[in-house]
Amino acid sequence: MKICIFGAGYVGLVAAACFAESGNSVITVDIDHARIDNLKQGIIPIYEPGLKEMILRNQAEGRLTFTLDVEEAVKASLVCFIAVGTPPGEDGSADLKHVLGVAKDIGRAMNGFKIIVDKSTVPVGTADKVRATVQEELAARGVHLEFDVVSNPEFLKEGAAIDDFMKPDRVVIGCDNVRTAEIMKELYDPFMRKQNRMIVMDIRSAEMTKYAANAMLATRISFMNQIAGLCERMGADVKAVREGIGSDSRIGYDFLFPGPGYGGSCFPKDVKALIRTAEESNYDFLLLKAVEEVNELQKEVLADKLIKLLGSPDEEQPLTGRVVACWGLSFKPRTDDMREAPAITIIERLLAAGATVRAHDPEAINEARKIFGGRIEYSSNQYDILDGADALTVITDWNEYRNPDFDRIKTALKTPNIVDGRNLYKPDRMASAGFSYVPLGRCSGGICGEVN
Repeated sequence: MKICIFGAGYVGLVAAACFAESGNSVITVDIDHARIDNLKQGIIPIYEPGLKEMILRNQAEGRLTFTLDVEEAVKASLVCFIAVGTPPGEDGSADLKHVLGVAKDIGRAMNGFKIIVDKSTVPVGTADKVRATVQEELAARGVHLEFDVVSNPEFLKEGAAIDDFMKPDRVVIGCDNVRTAEIMKELYDPFMRKQNRMIVMDIRSAEMTKYAANAMLATRISFMNQIAGLCERMGADVKAVREGIGSDSRIGYDFLFPGPGYGGSCFPKDVKALIRTAEESNYDFLLLKAVEEVNELQKEVLADKLIKLLGSPDEEQPLTGRVVACWGLSFKPRTDDMREAPAITIIERLLAAGATVRAHDPEAINEARKIFGGRIEYSSNQYDILDGADALTVITDWNEYRNPDFDRIKTALKTPNIVDGRNLYKPDRMASAGFSYVPLGRCSGGICGEVN
C-alpha cells in the first residue's frame, strides 16, 4: 500500500519504519529541512532501540523515503497519516495548528480519493475540523474529490515503540465508512498474525480512547505515589503493598511503581488536554485535576528528601557546599526524552538550594545540556560523578543502575547517602552495607523512606 506520513518526529518515524518493514511504500514528509537532509543521510534525530536499524534497512531497500515535497507525497499515496505535534496551549488545551496545517496541505495537493488518518493525539472533535479544513481547500480549488477521515491513535511506549507497533496490544480505528475501515484493516493485517486485536469504533470514541488510556495510567502512577507517601508515615512497605494489590486480577501490577512522578511527551500533556476538554463541556474532572496536582508535588519529593538529609535549616540555600550525584535524566529508561522529566524539577530545586549537581544518563546527556547548559556537571561514566559527593540520588531506572558496584559507590562518596527515587535496592542490604538509604515508601530493618 502507498502511504505518506506527515511528521518526522517520534510517532511519525516509528510508524513510517514499521509500515515500510511490513512491505508498504512509505513517504515521510516534514517541513524541517535539516531533519529531512539528515534522515536522507541516515542520521536519526531521536533515540529509540531498533529504530535506526529499521529505517536504514528500509531506505536501502527502497520502501522508505523522506521529502519536503507535500504535493509529491500526497499524490503518490492512498493513505495520508497526520503525525505532527499537538503541544499544549497556555490553557492546557491541545494546539491543533500543525494538524490543521497538514489538513490544508492535503486539501491543496490531493488528486483523487484519499484516506486522511489522525495519528497525532488530538481532542474529541478534531476529525470534524480536519474534514472541514480539507473540504474548504477543495472548494477553493473548485474541485470535488472524495476523502475519508479516520482516527487511529498511537499507543507507543518510548523505549519499546517498535515492539508496540509490530506486536500491538490493540489497534483502534475510528471510522464511519465501511470501505475505508476495510482498507485500514488490510493495512494493519500484517501486525495481527498471532491474534486479531483490531477494534473499530466511531471516530469520537477513538479520539477519546487515547486520552482515557493515558489518563488512567497517569492516575495509577499518582495513586501509587500517594500510597508510598502514606506508607512512609505508617511504617508500611510499599513494595509489599504493591504485591498485595497487584495480585488482584482486577488491578494488576503495571504502572503501580512509586517514583518521582510521570513525565514525557504524553501523560502531562494529555492529562492537561483532557481536563481542558472537560472544562469546555462544562464538566469538572476533579479526579484528573488531583492526579495532575499529585504529580507536580511528587516531582519535589526527592529534592525534599535530599535537603532534609543534607541541608542546614539555618541557611537560605541549605545545600551550599554540598555535592549531589544524579543517576538518570530522561523521564524513563531506553529513551533520551527529557520533556517534562522529573529530573528537571529535582535538579532545579537542588541548584536553587545551593548544591553542586553532577549527572549521568546513558542517552540523555545532550538533551540535558540544552536545558541546564553549564550549570551542572556531566559524565559518560556513572561512577566518575560520585567522587567526593555527599549523596547519590537515583532518578531514572536504567538497567545500568539496578545492580551497581556498591563497594565502589561507598568508597567514592564522601558520605554513604543514597536517595533512591525508583526503589531499586533492598533496604536491609543497604543498611548492612553501611549506607544511609532513603527509598520511597519502604520500611525494613528500621529504615524508612521518610528521613528522620
